[in-house]
Amino acid sequence: MSDTPKMARANYITPQGFAALRAEYDQLLGVERPKIVEIVSWAAGNGDRSENGDYLYGRKRMREIDGQLRRLAKKMKDAKVVNPALQPDQSRVFFGATVTIADEDDVHRTVTLIGNDETDSGAGRIGWDAPLSRALRGARVGDLRTVRLPGGEKEYEVMEITYPVG
Repeated sequence: MSDTPKMARANYITPQGFAALRAEYDQLLGVERPKIVEIVSWAAGNGDRSENGDYLYGRKRMREIDGQLRRLAKKMKDAKVVNPALQPDQSRVFFGATVTIADEDDVHRTVTLIGNDETDSGAGRIGWDAPLSRALRGARVGDLRTVRLPGGEKEYEVMEITYPVG
């Protein structure tokens, strides 16, 4: 075992995912936070702060916003923006690929491998570090891949691989 600290993994994200993080950050910093600062300032001028609901709520909400701003800033700083449309080898599964897979019962499912900060499993958008994503990395059409899931192992065949058009 090595004494060196673990290297931080790249936090891959699509250009659209990065834009969404940036928009959320800008909304909090430019709109939400100034509103709360205004409420807190107004409430502070109303006397006894210990029983002033607007003041207490405003301070609490400002701490939440500041925490969220710090988290978003760190995510953006650590992000490595990758445009899947520019993937040179589109015959294999890499970041940003949309993959149609079939299980042992020939049930087809389509997933897109995206950044961990932009997942939406209901829409088939799974994080790059999810077990299924890890199993599919580098696969070609026709490859069989086994995924270890909480309920046991499941095997999938890669049926189709596509990338967005640039």
